[in-house]
Amino acid sequence: MDSSSLSEYMSRTVENIVNHTIKSTLKNPKETAFLMKYMFTAKKAAAKRQRSEKAGLHIPPFLIASITKSCNLRCSGCYARELHSCSDGVRNSQLTWERWEEVFGEAEDLGISFILLAGGEPLMRRDVVVKAADRKNIIFPIFTNGLLIDDFYIDLFKKNRNLLPVLSIEGYQEETDQRRGQGTYRALLEVMSRLNDNGIVYGTSVTVTTQNVGEVSDKKFIDILSNMGCKIIFYVEYVPAEEGTYYLAPTEKERESLAERLKELRSEYKDILFLSFPGDEKATGGCLAAGRGFFHINSDGGAEPCPFSPQSDTNLGEVSLKDALKSPLFLRLDSGGLLMGDHKGGCMLFEKKAEVDALTGL
Repeated sequence: MDSSSLSEYMSRTVENIVNHTIKSTLKNPKETAFLMKYMFTAKKAAAKRQRSEKAGLHIPPFLIASITKSCNLRCSGCYARELHSCSDGVRNSQLTWERWEEVFGEAEDLGISFILLAGGEPLMRRDVVVKAADRKNIIFPIFTNGLLIDDFYIDLFKKNRNLLPVLSIEGYQEETDQRRGQGTYRALLEVMSRLNDNGIVYGTSVTVTTQNVGEVSDKKFIDILSNMGCKIIFYVEYVPAEEGTYYLAPTEKERESLAERLKELRSEYKDILFLSFPGDEKATGGCLAAGRGFFHINSDGGAEPCPFSPQSDTNLGEVSLKDALKSPLFLRLDSGGLLMGDHKGGCMLFEKKAEVDALTGL
């Protein structure tokens, strides 16, 4: 798939996601009103990207921004800790809120309409989240463990519908507490209840492994989330960053099983949007990282292909977002064919780490 066709495909995908979310929030007038307005601005953003495409610059429709390395949990099998992109302390080198504010503005000017906020634990950077709230033409899904959602964040989410909390959950209580810490599951249910009671649209993120794929796509589990008001469920394939956990990475068997289950769930649960990542990369002609569909900005400003491929030769502390898209590493990955082909599970570039390292001289 060439860049022009990919751009159109991604634009349609964004539009379909928003359309589905509108349908699932018809009983929430404030959310529906925001999304209807956002749909108009998203089309204008797509037009901007198309103009850039014709001028020779491919602009992805979304970014992933890890705004902090700090985290309040120590989850087992956490890829961020294993890849040293998450820690207990605060690094002086992390981008300031002023620079993040500029990056969000540059993204809007380029026609980028989705920026996924991650970490570490993104809610530990209130200063950055507040600045994200000001950019109403961008939707910010915030991938969070949920434990820091207090009165401040409830109020912020109610007033700023472009902030979309996405809570990490691993299945039922035993699985969630085992990975994320005792009491996490119950705390998450309490947070979900508060979000629902306040009319705040939220989603959940589920890490899919060979051991839980059946359970987390089962109707019983979906019913729990549905009854708690969850409107979006992200299924994210486990990436075996921790040594000795390759057996947990979904294989083609698990991917096919999940794909079949998602067809059934989408048919039955009309008020929930189901998304999988990386999903079927064949539809987009390969991996979407390194600027094809998105790229990752780490907490220090490094422009990386994706969170699971933390190599960088360009820093947003030194260059504009537009210039970061021209990263020599991104160009080499695309022209060298490393974004194409089959992979064992989770992330194509993670499996090709040695080859990516060679391109950056590591």
